[in-house]
Amino acid sequence: MKKVLFKTLVIFLFLLIALVIAGFGINIHMLKYSNKYIASDTDGLKQLAGDDIQVAIILGAYVYDNGQPCPMLVDRLLTGIAVYNEQLTGTILLSGDHGTRGYDEVNAMKIYVFNKDIPKEDVFLDHAGFSTYDSIIRSLKIFEVEKAVISTQEYHLARAVYIARKSGIKAYGIKADLRNYPKSEMSRYIVREWLARIKDFLYINVFKPDPVFLGDKIPITGSSDASYDKPDDMQ
Repeated sequence: MKKVLFKTLVIFLFLLIALVIAGFGINIHMLKYSNKYIASDTDGLKQLAGDDIQVAIILGAYVYDNGQPCPMLVDRLLTGIAVYNEQLTGTILLSGDHGTRGYDEVNAMKIYVFNKDIPKEDVFLDHAGFSTYDSIIRSLKIFEVEKAVISTQEYHLARAVYIARKSGIKAYGIKADLRNYPKSEMSRYIVREWLARIKDFLYINVFKPDPVFLGDKIPITGSSDASYDKPDDMQ
């Protein structure tokens, strides 16, 4: 009995070590693959991608109960707006979680960019960006994006760019780290991101699931009207 238990423990430890090594390998591969497509600012982005970017995809993040975007989301929005204002793209796609009436990242992002004088006709809304994977795949399948820049923090960019490139979008990333974030918060995000890279590596290369929701196509080259979810969004 002791020999059986010992053998089982050895096999378990071996498998655990193999999984950890595979996880590190996936993370290193994703970072190495994506980093050459990531810029630190709009000048670097123009040199990297040119000035014919189809859309700036701004990925959602936490919104407070009062409807205000959290600091990370503010920085993603400001970075995407800078890309637009530098005329590197003519449209913005706001993709986030609007899964319930009580929680709405997307319209909070919309209000923020409207307050920065971005015209409504240049702003598309994706209400079903429940994850990075969903946001990117929906940008391809619903909004028919072909060439994009993704605005999010550096820790998050490699995964977003990797998913986009592997799905067929000519994607670039721009770092949205406009301030120092709390170390405790970043430590938690980095650990979660390490695991998320493994999950999305398997999603995009092996399982290839559809997003939680698909729906009718709303081409980024057309009108943004169909992406707005209620009458007051049209104003």
